[in-house]
Amino acid sequence: MKDKTLIVVIGPTGIGKTSLAIKLAKHYQTSIISADSRQFYKEMSIGTAVPTKEELTTVPHHFIQHKSILESYTVGDFEREALEVLQSLFKTTDIVIMAGGSGLYIDAVVHGLDIFPPVDEEVRQKLNKELEDSGLEGLQAQLKKLDPIYYGKVDLFNSHRVIRALEVCLSSGKPYSSFLNKNKSPRNFKTIILGITAPRNVVYERINTRVDTMMEEGLLIEVKGLTAYTHLNALQTVGYKELFRFLKGDCTLDEAIEEIKKNTRRFAKRQGTW
Repeated sequence: MKDKTLIVVIGPTGIGKTSLAIKLAKHYQTSIISADSRQFYKEMSIGTAVPTKEELTTVPHHFIQHKSILESYTVGDFEREALEVLQSLFKTTDIVIMAGGSGLYIDAVVHGLDIFPPVDEEVRQKLNKELEDSGLEGLQAQLKKLDPIYYGKVDLFNSHRVIRALEVCLSSGKPYSSFLNKNKSPRNFKTIILGITAPRNVVYERINTRVDTMMEEGLLIEVKGLTAYTHLNALQTVGYKELFRFLKGDCTLDEAIEEIKKNTRRFAKRQGTW
């Protein structure tokens, strides 16, 4: 199937990946596979910038709000299901589009997942307890010491990924990054990567405007409806965790909004390095 091609649209948050992906899908009369891990969940719409109903009906989309935050869904699950969808789509088309800002999930489909050693369950529980008691800052510092290479690549505000790296480091005695890019399964399709970029000030201004628009569209109301689930990994994400802090009384609404903008800018910067 080497005559089949997956076109992957990447770039920082708010750069226009969805728009370009739709144009490409219309041109090639094909489907889009979403690789935005925050858009998988049906309870999260405004804060994840899910494509509009009009956009979703323009061309077929896959992996948009197909799971509940109450369900466990890993990058391994996504890799397996996305490859199954690709094999099905490639029976009737030569080109499929993938778009999203989750580099780990894109890598899983394009290159395959890395193989890691077993993790000590006690280590995992201890790290999660530290996160619950003291927050993410101490875990970030620990990762910087144990694996500075991965520290420079990972989204440091994604607690799940920080803990995952630490539990591998502590259980194996080796850096998490030392297990990356080893013994991966070859894919039977070609991949073309299309990266969208813009000057940093333009990207940051788009992010600020996007956050303001989300608030106007009712993001705070959406977050209020999810307060019973703040412990779930799906909600440990930018746009939600900051507003949870506001609802707990830990900061003002203006401070929470500024934190969303700041953390989104940080995330966009890391997307650029990927």
